[in-house]
Amino acid sequence: MAEKTNIATLIKNNIRNYSMFIILVLILIVFGFLTNWINFSPRNISYIFIQYSYVLILAVGMVQAIIIGGIDLSVGSVCAFVGAISAMIYNSGAGMPLTLLAALILGLAIGAFQGVWIAYAKIPAFIVTLAGMLLFRGLTYIITKVNPIALKDDGYKQLASGLLDIPALQIGNLHLVALIVGLVIIVLYVAAELAGRANRKRNLFELSPAPVFFGKLIIISALIFSLSYLFGMYRGLPTVVVVLGVTVLVFHFMMKNTVLGRYIYAVGGNARSAKLSGINSELIVFVVFCIMGVLSGLAAVVSTGYMNSALPQAGNLFEMDAIAACYIGGVSASGGIGTVTGVIVGGLVMSAINNGMSLMNLGQHYQYVVKAIILLLAVFYDVYTRRKAGLG
Repeated sequence: MAEKTNIATLIKNNIRNYSMFIILVLILIVFGFLTNWINFSPRNISYIFIQYSYVLILAVGMVQAIIIGGIDLSVGSVCAFVGAISAMIYNSGAGMPLTLLAALILGLAIGAFQGVWIAYAKIPAFIVTLAGMLLFRGLTYIITKVNPIALKDDGYKQLASGLLDIPALQIGNLHLVALIVGLVIIVLYVAAELAGRANRKRNLFELSPAPVFFGKLIIISALIFSLSYLFGMYRGLPTVVVVLGVTVLVFHFMMKNTVLGRYIYAVGGNARSAKLSGINSELIVFVVFCIMGVLSGLAAVVSTGYMNSALPQAGNLFEMDAIAACYIGGVSASGGIGTVTGVIVGGLVMSAINNGMSLMNLGQHYQYVVKAIILLLAVFYDVYTRRKAGLG
C-alpha cells in the first residue's frame, strides 16, 4: 500500500515536469494521422529544426529572464538590429567567425545596457524591454533605410542552413556524422545528469527514485538518438542543430549544477530573501539580461542566415514565440520555476503545431488562433496547479 502511495505521490509531483513531453508526442501523432505521417519524415524533421532554431535559442535565454521575475520584449527587434549590423560586417569582407563574434559582443552590449536599467535603476523589465523593442526597431529602420541587406555570398547562411557532414562517412543514404554527434550529445547529457544527481546527494537534497531517474535518461537518450538517425537519413546533420544542442547543454548544466544557476532560482523565488541570504540580486539580474543579449545575437545570425538577407522587419513576433515556448514548457508566470529542457519541449510543441498546420495547408491566421489558445491554457494550468498546491 505504501509503495502504491509513493508511486502516486511521485506521479503527482512530476506531472508538471513531464506533461509537455506527453502533449508533444500526442500532437505529433495527431498530425501524423492528418498528414499521412509526412510530419515524421526525415526531411520534415530537419526542416522543423532549421526553421525554428532561432526561436528555441531565444527561449533558452527567455526562461532565465522569466525565472527571475522579468521578461524581455525586445529580442525580436534586437535580432533585426544585430542581424543588419552583422550583415554589413560580413559584406565588408570580414569572415564568418569575426562576424559571429561581433554579433555576440553587440548582443552582450545591448543586454548589459538594458540590464543596468533593470537591475540597478530598478525600472521594471517590461518597461525597459518595451522601450528597447521600439528603440532597436527604429535603429534597424535607420541603418537599413528600410531596405533589405543582401548577403554577398552563401558563406553567411552556412550556420543556419549548412550541414555538418563528411561524405566518406556515409553508408547508403545514412550520414554517420549525425549519429556520431548524437552519441556525443547523449554522453554529455548523461554525464551532466549524473553529476547533478551526485551534487544533490552530497548536499543532502531530495533525489528522485533511481528507476525514475534512469528511466528518464533512457527515454531522452533514445529521443536524441532517433533525431540523429532521422537527420542522418536526410542530408546529414544541420549545423544549426549542433549550435542549438551545445547551447541547450551549456545552459541546462549551468542552471542545474552551478552556483549561478542556484542564485537565479533563488532570486526568482524571492529576491528579498535571496538578498538577505547574501546573494547580490542586482548582479544576478544584470547577468541574466547579458546572457539574453548574447543569445539574441546568436539568434540574429541564425535567423538572418536562414532568410539569406537582413530584413528591416525581421524578428517580428520572435519575442512572443519565445515567451510562449517558456510558458508552454512549464515556466511559472510567478517566476522561480522553469527548466531549459522544458522550454525546448514547449518550443517544439509550437513548432510541431505550426508545421502540422502548414502541411495541412491551413493559413497562418489559423496558427495564431491555435497558439493563442494553447498559451492561455498553459498559463491557466500554471496558475491552477500553484493555487491547488497553496503556492499562490
